[in-house]
Amino acid sequence: MIISIHSFRGGTGKSNTTANVSALMAQRGYRVGVIDTDIQSPGIHILFRMSETSIHHSLNDYLWGKCAIQDAAHDVSHILENNPNKGKLYLIPSNIKTNEIARILREGYDPAALSDGYNDLLEELKLDYLIIDTHPGLNEETLLSIAISDVLTVIMRPDAQDYQGTGVTVEVARKLGAVKLQLVVNKVPQSFDLADVRRKVEQAYQCEVAAIFPHSDELMALASADIFSMRNPEHPMTRIYESLVDKLIG
Repeated sequence: MIISIHSFRGGTGKSNTTANVSALMAQRGYRVGVIDTDIQSPGIHILFRMSETSIHHSLNDYLWGKCAIQDAAHDVSHILENNPNKGKLYLIPSNIKTNEIARILREGYDPAALSDGYNDLLEELKLDYLIIDTHPGLNEETLLSIAISDVLTVIMRPDAQDYQGTGVTVEVARKLGAVKLQLVVNKVPQSFDLADVRRKVEQAYQCEVAAIFPHSDELMALASADIFSMRNPEHPMTRIYESLVDKLIG
């Protein structure tokens, strides 16, 4: 199964959500792959405690024909704090080097190669789930990811700009025939009524809200240096991540 996690704007917590969901899935015993297609501003590898020097191949290398995509897959199962079910977690990062990002911006690449790469990853790594951490906004590779995904999860904040951008994303996704579309509302101020937020968002977009995450000082304090749910298994935020996993695989 292919799951795309997307947002119209940056700063919604998309990569944090991707990292937590994928780790919790792997903890349940699934084989999970995460691919960072935010090539212009990569960063999810930091959540998996990967340094730049430990990335021997990246998605960039695959797109430029330097390696097979499975060769860019790094086993990051070590981040699972509890793994009795022997799940596996792989990350395909994008290259963080300035010259590599500049080359992408200058020369571009064939987005169609991503589709082949997704299928190769599912087959070669025997994945149960492939989770795509998309580039914010709507561009060619993002539209491709949305079109081929079994599940599209759109992350938004309770913010006027996010409301408008999410509306555009939902409309485009429906035109592309998204099989399963759901929303996640993130960083909701503690003063908001969560049930009211859910009702208003579902009414506005005629779409299920799979999870609502209140603002968390503890999550912010972690500053993307680790995966929150692995460090805080009993925290209420982790329980919301668990419920989102149930929605994604259910």
